[in-house]
Amino acid sequence: MTSIITSLTSKKIKLPDLLKDFGKVFTDAGFKAYLVGGAVRDMFMKVPAHDWDIATNATPQDVIKLFKFVVPTGIEHGTVTVHFKGNEIEVTTFRTEAGYSDGRHPDSINYAATIEEDLARRDFTMNAIAASLEDGLVVDPYKGQEDIKNKIIRTVGVPHERFMEDGLRPVRALRFASKLGFSIENNTYSEIFKPEIQKKVASISIERFRDEFEKIMASPKPSVGMKLLEETGLLKIFIPEFTVCRGCIQSDYRAFHKFDVMNHLLYACDGAPTEKLNVRLAALFHDIGKPAAKKIIKETVLDGEKNDGSKKEIETITFYNHESFSEKITEKLMTRLRFSNDMIHNVCHLVKEHMFHYESNWSDAAVRRFIMRVQPEYMEDLYDLRLADMYGMYNEKVDVRYSSSVALLLELKERVKSELEKKNVLSLKSLAVNGRDLMAIGVPAGKELGRILNELLDCVVEDPEMNTKETLLKTAKEISRIS
Repeated sequence: MTSIITSLTSKKIKLPDLLKDFGKVFTDAGFKAYLVGGAVRDMFMKVPAHDWDIATNATPQDVIKLFKFVVPTGIEHGTVTVHFKGNEIEVTTFRTEAGYSDGRHPDSINYAATIEEDLARRDFTMNAIAASLEDGLVVDPYKGQEDIKNKIIRTVGVPHERFMEDGLRPVRALRFASKLGFSIENNTYSEIFKPEIQKKVASISIERFRDEFEKIMASPKPSVGMKLLEETGLLKIFIPEFTVCRGCIQSDYRAFHKFDVMNHLLYACDGAPTEKLNVRLAALFHDIGKPAAKKIIKETVLDGEKNDGSKKEIETITFYNHESFSEKITEKLMTRLRFSNDMIHNVCHLVKEHMFHYESNWSDAAVRRFIMRVQPEYMEDLYDLRLADMYGMYNEKVDVRYSSSVALLLELKERVKSELEKKNVLSLKSLAVNGRDLMAIGVPAGKELGRILNELLDCVVEDPEMNTKETLLKTAKEISRIS
């Protein structure tokens, strides 16, 4: 879709031909139709608009009659999705709403007569702008264009009323601040801290929070949104596991870390690829188990600075096996947030494996064992996670020209690539023998069979030349006799 640009002071915007043609169907039938929501905001911000949301005085039944392909995606809320010239366009009848007692859906919906009434129900001024599909004329009763120009997030009307209508709106305010780089207007922001608003936010469904959380993860710098969630207390409501990460000091006399665990996680998330939700989540959670694993070891050592035989006490901070703690915590919290099983498994696996320590003296067999443990499909994501971890140590991109850690990572990456290209055996299914072959030479079925197969795999990983049926059957007989 071609980028659509308009002046912030313009009373009209230039609409794409697709929307003009779409709007003509409504106009010819005597209805009014307006482009609303994020697309209008994006146009005023001079960024490409992709998703088209239309508000109209036509009822869903009217829309169904006007177009050939219409899906009743939310007809109980006045919304249908129209398939038009290869595009899906969401169409909602002008409406007003009252109450969100379940934290998710309005208790009642009434159709409105005008676009102005419809805009009055919206959350923020920047989202309460409409453009007529007939002539591009802008309807902006709450000065949303001005707030976009000044990069301000402000509720439509009284913040308390808007937030009490829907507990998701405070979370959306923080998400927009993270995504757009806007600041939140003082009265709007201070309202989020009030107990009744916090209670309202806590009542929303976990799926609605997760959806906003994912969008924060897709922001240019997720740390912005996460710090706002933390500062307002909303993070503690939904992901309390982070509480102990704030103030959990990592640095000791060795000066390995600059930040506490919380900031390290947030900055590591910033350093992960924007398009990879799984890696960003893994970066955010990879050290979340450090507070549980933390130990402080006190030692008395010679004071090397004085050279007089005097001693001093030093403290060494350790986090042994923290990746296992982190994996368990990550699985629990992602399950609670109702991520898909595939995403949970993916992120937990990356968290579990992020502490690998590659050295140049690894044998080729060691590289193959590393591939087997991590699994080939996770390799690129694990490299990205390691780079994000490095980023999070100093809140800046590592200069690859001077980093021995990056040099080792690149070396490992090349060695893994080389081993994968050789197509060596990395799993039981690639062995030249199987269970039936072993039973044919007298190996009993059951645990013994499985043990021998795994020992054969171990042999082949160490020496790929052994992967012939004759050699493996001979080896199996030797292993069986020894046992």
